[in-house]
Amino acid sequence: MLSREPANPVTPSHLGRVLVVDDDVGVGACVSMLLEQAGYSCEVCNSGRAGLQKLREEEFEAVISDLRMPDASGLDIVAAARERNPDAVVMLMTSYSSIESAIEALRRGANDYIMKPFDNDDFLFSFRRALDERRLRRENLILRKSLKKAYTKNTIIGESEGVKRLQGLIRRVADTEANVLIQGESGTGKELVAQAIHFSSARAQQPFVPVNCGAIPSELIESELFGHAKGAYTGAVTASDGLIREASGGTLFLDEISELPLNVQVKLLRVLQERQVRPLGSNQAYHTDTRFLAASNRNLKECSEQGTFRADLYYRLNVITIQVPPLRERGGDIVRLAEHFMRQFVRKFGSPVERMSPDFIAFLNSYHWPGNVRELQNVIERAVILADTDELTAGELEESIVSTAPAAVLQGGDAAGGPLSIEDYIKDVVLRYQESCSESKLAAMLGIGRKALWMRRKSWGLFREGGRAPAPASPPEAASPARAGREGEVR
Repeated sequence: MLSREPANPVTPSHLGRVLVVDDDVGVGACVSMLLEQAGYSCEVCNSGRAGLQKLREEEFEAVISDLRMPDASGLDIVAAARERNPDAVVMLMTSYSSIESAIEALRRGANDYIMKPFDNDDFLFSFRRALDERRLRRENLILRKSLKKAYTKNTIIGESEGVKRLQGLIRRVADTEANVLIQGESGTGKELVAQAIHFSSARAQQPFVPVNCGAIPSELIESELFGHAKGAYTGAVTASDGLIREASGGTLFLDEISELPLNVQVKLLRVLQERQVRPLGSNQAYHTDTRFLAASNRNLKECSEQGTFRADLYYRLNVITIQVPPLRERGGDIVRLAEHFMRQFVRKFGSPVERMSPDFIAFLNSYHWPGNVRELQNVIERAVILADTDELTAGELEESIVSTAPAAVLQGGDAAGGPLSIEDYIKDVVLRYQESCSESKLAAMLGIGRKALWMRRKSWGLFREGGRAPAPASPPEAASPARAGREGEVR
């Protein structure tokens, strides 16, 4: 039986009015006493009909009701509470004999049910947990709304014609369900475009799940995307839903999709066609309502013609293509972005910097920026860190760039005077530093995955002695941290 001794006083997660409905007068009084001891304000109704009337007249933060009463069901109380206040916490008290009805109540909107008889501390713990879950939902909703506002208004910074066209495309495709392929050089901000599409869409309240296909070893990527059953392979000690199902209702962003192995491309194509996912080692297929956004700094059409990327998958993904312009084609946006990053890093590091000198701005506009926005961000960060006055000068900028860029890049092109493509830039860096840098360090310097680096070296015929594909960086259970870029990183 329910004890009449109150539990130790508990600081409530959220003080508010609670309605207790139970035709057993003693139980109603004890529950009310427990909650009032914990700091809540309670009202008690000793019949289901009285509880329904009270809900029509007043609003409560939480409702706790018996499931079975002579004149009204606890299911009626759940419906009335939800109609009056959709955000209210609703809990039911029930005996073992009515467990099926309690489960039905959960389906109809109850937050939880408590078995009679119960321990006072267990009761308060369940009640506070339900309130905490509601608080987290509210905070999550506020956060998602603020993210939507931020990504729709402030993420894509710039006033150039290329950026205006980009912003217009984002607005037009956001509320469609079409798959979108985002193309552009490394560092142009493809992930920011994907985020802007998601947070401008009707899916903004649902998950945005980014995955860097080039950062996960090929033998693990299938499990990461599609999930696996328990025991599907050595180390699979528990089942996993996979990232596609994790993003259901929201958006999955597949960055560096050109690095997906061909066998995984086949399985992804089937998901896009059938909207069902079959985990590794399982015979069960699961429906998924996931929108797919993909990005690549390589020309996927050329890859499909060369046989390294499936043509059918390319056309399935390429319903809408968004081309992100390189920084060198964005005119005055370079200085706007530099000022944005400068303010950001001044706040972060407590720097004395207040402005950029005219020669600093002139250098910004004359440099070729082969690494695009990511390179600009890194260069400004370094300049702000090293500055010892309130003004950034060209000398600091040149030092930041010279320390990381090949000579041809500083001149804005190759030996023939033409513009240096990102692939030429990567090849130049590899040729210069492959003997002095490890695979991991070289890939990190270029901002690409080890597999992506290895594939490029293979296509160029550049191997160290005994060169082979890189070994997995971690066992299966440790692969998850490789999914996405760091927070705030420009892709």
